[in-house]
Parts: sequence; C-alpha cells; structure tokens
Amino acid sequence: MADHYNVLFLCTGNSARSIMAEAILNHKGKGKFTAYSAGSHPSGQPRPEALRQIESAGLSAAGLRSKSWDEFASPDAPKLDFVFTVCDNAAKEQCPYWPHQPMTAHWGVADPAAVKGTPEEIANAFRDAFTILDRRIGLFLSLPFAALESMTIKREIDQIGRS
Repeated sequence: MADHYNVLFLCTGNSARSIMAEAILNHKGKGKFTAYSAGSHPSGQPRPEALRQIESAGLSAAGLRSKSWDEFASPDAPKLDFVFTVCDNAAKEQCPYWPHQPMTAHWGVADPAAVKGTPEEIANAFRDAFTILDRRIGLFLSLPFAALESMTIKREIDQIGRS
C-alpha cells in the first residue's frame, strides 16, 4: 500500500456532510491522507451550520467550498485511493468514472440540512452528523493499511459504513 492516500467524500449538494468529512479527515489524517469533497449537484457554498460545527470542533474551515464531482473525474485530478458516499441520494446516482479505480464504500449519514425546527434542533442535527462522521473516520484511520490487502480493506471499510 501507499504512504499517502487521497480520499473523496461525495454527497449530492456538497454543502454539509461531505464538507464536514473533508475537514475531519484533513485534520485527523494530516500527513498520511488528503481529503476532498464534492457533489453531483453542488449547492454552490457550504452550509453555515456545517462551517460552525467544523470550527467549534477546533478544525479549520479554510478553503472549504462546494464543488462538482466532475473536478475529480478529469485526467488531471488527484489520484483517488478511496471514494465514500455519505448520503443515500449520491449512493444511488450514476457516479463518474474514477481514474485509477479507487476503493468505494457508502457511509450513509442523515442529512442535517434537511432538518426543520428550532435553531437548537438544527444545530443538534449538524453536531450528530459530525459526530457520526468523526467516529467513522477514526475507525477508518485505525485500519492497518500497510498490513492489509485490497479486498480485506474493502470489507473493513464497508463494515465501518454500517457502524
């Protein structure tokens, strides 16, 4: 296995879950992982609630932006090692062809942007999604990549998505 891995988190709007996952992995996996996020139908900007959640966790939100997954399907895009869908809609869509055939998995997380309610209820939904992503990314980072073969890694990653 490689010494450095590129990971793409996908969601339809690329405004909340995938943005939070990008920030979490770039913080926790610094030096060994580079995370990106994208959407099939990007909203154009990250949700302010997602950015607040990232910053309240002490992570950097600098440079986070909503972008199309087409940026990562081009020949000059970073070589992706892993692609995770974090919303059920993106998991059902026909994804672009990913050069280099990265490992893929679905880590479905409820959409905090869909929550209607009081400001506290909305903030709780973003915190809950962040916590789930943080836990899954922590489990992902604990995999012994150098000692595992591709198929074993794929099974372990899929299991994380069911946790």
